[in-house]
Amino acid sequence: MLNQARALDAAFHALADPTRRRIVERLMREPASAGELKRPLAMTLPAVLQHLTVLETAGLVRTQKRGRVRRCDINPEALGLVEVWLTARRLEWERRLDRLGDYLANDDRQGEA
Repeated sequence: MLNQARALDAAFHALADPTRRRIVERLMREPASAGELKRPLAMTLPAVLQHLTVLETAGLVRTQKRGRVRRCDINPEALGLVEVWLTARRLEWERRLDRLGDYLANDDRQGEA
């Protein structure tokens, strides 16, 4: 469980940055080289590589260097961990809001009586 908590912390840290979220969104479509990821971003290749390092450390992205080209792709298992955590929170809040709705509806009926 502690490993999962650390992995989740690292994933949320990595996803907190808008540039890294753009990189993840791009990689969700298809694998790309670091140079291809750089093109739409207003930053240098070393800056993109730093973002990739954070994403790779968090386990969200896998990179493989072939010669001078660094190919990147998404790691769906790591994103799955984030999805499971978010889904559990969403379900928890839906149950709470349903209970509140039931309480308010019941309170309205008692007020009418």
